[in-house]
Amino acid sequence: MRLNRYLAACGVCSRREADRLIEGGRVTVDGQPAAVGTAVDQGAVVEVDGQRVTPRQETIVFAYHKVPGVVCTERDAHASRTLADELAGRPEVKDAGRLLYIGRLDKESEGLLLLTTDAELKRRLESARGGVEKEYEVTVDQPLTKDAAKLLEKGVFLKDLGLKTRPCRIRLSDTDPRHFTVILTEGKNRQIRRMCESEGLRVTRLVRVREGNIRLGDLKPGGIRRVSQEEMEGGHDEADGR
Repeated sequence: MRLNRYLAACGVCSRREADRLIEGGRVTVDGQPAAVGTAVDQGAVVEVDGQRVTPRQETIVFAYHKVPGVVCTERDAHASRTLADELAGRPEVKDAGRLLYIGRLDKESEGLLLLTTDAELKRRLESARGGVEKEYEVTVDQPLTKDAAKLLEKGVFLKDLGLKTRPCRIRLSDTDPRHFTVILTEGKNRQIRRMCESEGLRVTRLVRVREGNIRLGDLKPGGIRRVSQEEMEGGHDEADGR
């Protein structure tokens, strides 16, 4: 196994970040300074900043109900409330180690955010070719017409990002034309907000309620719970191409 992948499996950081640690001379293998691309044999002693690291035997995933105003980052000098701040001292994650978010939500958005100890799982799910379904409840400032909904479903070109969105599914509300549900299989930067803007609509509330088979359910704002293995296996087979 390549060293950067080994460090990711240990929950230290992502592969890319691991390469930076290695280049910085902070990683040793069997007491010797490591190089990018070093292979780790079974039984090898790997240390980061003098502390031995070993692969986790169990992948842990949490479902967290993010509230508006929280920024999905570990460190941001300009953010008044970061994800790290919100999780600090929480008994539910006390012994979990370093947690990584899978697919961020922007500052104004709320709802389901998955957290994991497994950097490799994060990478696999975020780069899933088949695309894991993500469901959102959306409220806009003006009614979304059926014609506009059809255009959004087919995919629209987002000039700011220089790309066309994948086809999606939209369910209009029977009671409020300003409210609808959208199901995506991708997650570009502020995608739903940009899609709505292309039709002259401004999003006033955006809540992610499902990712794969994992649902927000009745998890209270700011609440966090452990995701079961059954939920993970049922909800993210797409990421493994099954």
